Amino acid sequence: MTDAAAALEPGRQIQELDELTQEQAGAVLGLIEEARLTDGTTAVSEQGRLQLTGGRREGIRHFLLTEHGRLAGYAQLEDTDPVEAPAAELVVHPALRGRGHGRALGTALLAASGKRIRVWAHGGKSAARHLAQVLGLTLFRELRQLRRPLNDGAPIPEPVLPEGVTVRTFVPGRDDEAWLAANAAAFAHHPEQGALTQRDLDDRKAQPWFDPKGFFLAEREGHLVGFHWTKVHAAERLGEVYVVGVLPGEQGGGLGKALTAIGLHHLEDAGLPTAMLYVDADNPAALAVYERLGFLTHEVDLMYRSES
Repeated sequence: MTDAAAALEPGRQIQELDELTQEQAGAVLGLIEEARLTDGTTAVSEQGRLQLTGGRREGIRHFLLTEHGRLAGYAQLEDTDPVEAPAAELVVHPALRGRGHGRALGTALLAASGKRIRVWAHGGKSAARHLAQVLGLTLFRELRQLRRPLNDGAPIPEPVLPEGVTVRTFVPGRDDEAWLAANAAAFAHHPEQGALTQRDLDDRKAQPWFDPKGFFLAEREGHLVGFHWTKVHAAERLGEVYVVGVLPGEQGGGLGKALTAIGLHHLEDAGLPTAMLYVDADNPAALAVYERLGFLTHEVDLMYRSES
């Protein structure tokens, strides 16, 4: 399609698609990487990048902005949450900024969502904050990236598991169903993490970074009660506390802290110099736990929303 905002700039077009070809997905991934090298942060999340490939996905729409036929910008709209407004991410090629492409993509997203939208600004850059203001969006969520040194930092506490709890590693295929159910229960309050499906899990298991040896499951009497999935960013030599979950009936007993420590020891043993994680700024209990483990804020991701 070509919208009104696109028409204001000669040669600019915005195409809205339900799925991308392999060539289009490759071009978008290249654009995202070019922006990352310039900005120092990735404008499209892991989930958004995974949704570029593999065919049509329910509730996912892609927006390709071209300038005289060259890919200049990309946006993704995810309308899968039954309660929350659709969520969006967007990126403009570093060499083609300052021409109104970001505003054109934002206007297209507002139109496609009926002006009911949430938009991520990864890294909280000033340009993204300005665009949100121009689009009439207001800040409502802050996601912090925390980091701590491993091998030369404060000692990682030894894990102390609650009585009756044992820990083993994930077995692909065998543990999928039980983990998905546990993840949904642990993150029932979290619309992004708690809604992961088998397809989402399969997408991640297919990635080069996936290693079941770094995916820890806590069990009580053979039932899954918690987990810590770690991730290694090999190029950056960075370990990640990818996701820690504890089922509601086991919360408050120290299991989350023990699982976090087990994962950090694993990353330390792998020779990684630094660990990172993401946590919402409005979760003071989790922030306190991670700060006691030596984590400090490295950068923030901001989410803006419309008032409609």
